[in-house]
Amino acid sequence: MATNAPLLGNQSKKGGHSKASIFYGADEYLEELKKKYAHDHEIAAMKNLLPGEADPNAAGVAQSQDKMLKVEKDNENRSLKTKRLFPTANKPDPMPQNLAFLFTKITPEQMMYMWNVLTAIFIGQVLMVIAYCGALATLPDYWWTCTLLFGIPFSYIAIQQIYIDHDVMHGATFPVYDWQKYLTHPFADFFSLPWEEFVLEHNRHHASTVDLLIQGEFGWDPEEFHYALQQWAGPFSTNWYKYILTVPWIPVIHFFGLNDTGSLFALEWWMHFPDEGAGGKCNKDFWNKWVPRRLYHNAFVVTLWALVWLLGTYPLGRPLSEGWRFMFTVSFFARIGFSAAWMFITNFTHSLPWNEFLAQDPGRTWPILHNVMALVLGGKHRWNEMLFHDVHHAFPNAVGTLSQRGRFHGWEKVHDAAAEVLHRGLWKPNGDEETQMQKTQKKRSLMMKQGK
Repeated sequence: MATNAPLLGNQSKKGGHSKASIFYGADEYLEELKKKYAHDHEIAAMKNLLPGEADPNAAGVAQSQDKMLKVEKDNENRSLKTKRLFPTANKPDPMPQNLAFLFTKITPEQMMYMWNVLTAIFIGQVLMVIAYCGALATLPDYWWTCTLLFGIPFSYIAIQQIYIDHDVMHGATFPVYDWQKYLTHPFADFFSLPWEEFVLEHNRHHASTVDLLIQGEFGWDPEEFHYALQQWAGPFSTNWYKYILTVPWIPVIHFFGLNDTGSLFALEWWMHFPDEGAGGKCNKDFWNKWVPRRLYHNAFVVTLWALVWLLGTYPLGRPLSEGWRFMFTVSFFARIGFSAAWMFITNFTHSLPWNEFLAQDPGRTWPILHNVMALVLGGKHRWNEMLFHDVHHAFPNAVGTLSQRGRFHGWEKVHDAAAEVLHRGLWKPNGDEETQMQKTQKKRSLMMKQGK
């Protein structure tokens, strides 16, 4: 249901404890956030590279000289790949009153609220797995019924988990309590990136790919293989028969873990980060910072899956050697949900056919499709992320995610504001020729204005 009412109501007084946090004051959390940015200077440096503006909580952190933590440009500020200037986001100035909320820094209470939602989702996942085990133990002759009644909602909640992960990553990067970072995506695969590296690689994507249709323009983008599968042969309309060979593999590689929360993606990232030290030596933080994090995170993940394995043994009257049957079923439905979420965020939003479809203003011509897809993703505030992913890429720090803003201001208000930002132009003119994406955006904004 559309609403413009914020989810948190009145904010607590300074230093107090809001309903969003019973045990941790908002001001205390903000101070801890700044300390964590100072410790994880790699994340701060990466976020400060992004277009729009730097993360205000990461201010004061020096720019890194590591290859993975900087934008690849020549001495004239141009891409080594396309020779385009690094674009400057066109933040409204002066700021109209109807757009101010979209660029206002989210409050500590809102940050804490989102981490609480993420924690509740994990608890819900655990309870669902336990309930599934109980259902099979009670009704062993109804395996398909029990499995589908568990599996479909479990896939759905996995989609919600990725969206809240994406929301906190762009607005509340570090958890309120350290243990919460282990809850962000443990059901996604049997091993994966720890939270801090999940944040790093995703912001590497933003630093490298500013224009949705020019991947890796300003450095290596961890998502480039995905984009290659759907764009390698040129325009889809004239090369559709070539894409038949590669596009069907996209859900397959997602299912087997080549996405931000999967095992294959973790291996890919670990082959690139951290950069080697001077003279080819081991990075000074490799053993004392990154290896322990990887071990702790994946110890939690393996322990979780071991417990799922055990639930599939004696409670179901099976020997220990057959626990894999229950574990693989749980993993199967989790992978469907995580794969679906990442295909929407990664593949759809960065594809030319999708952006050309949006340029036809399908909100008016395909309203049922919009409503159905919004339902699949968990609401229209989530669907805004699909509709205005270009706005998100122009202002990953200043605006954050559109779904995040929709949580507190209602989907419709966010939708209309994003449409206005798009109409004003996302990038300041700098003399470079307009890209295909910019032409598509201009066409789309005109269609949306005419449709009002």
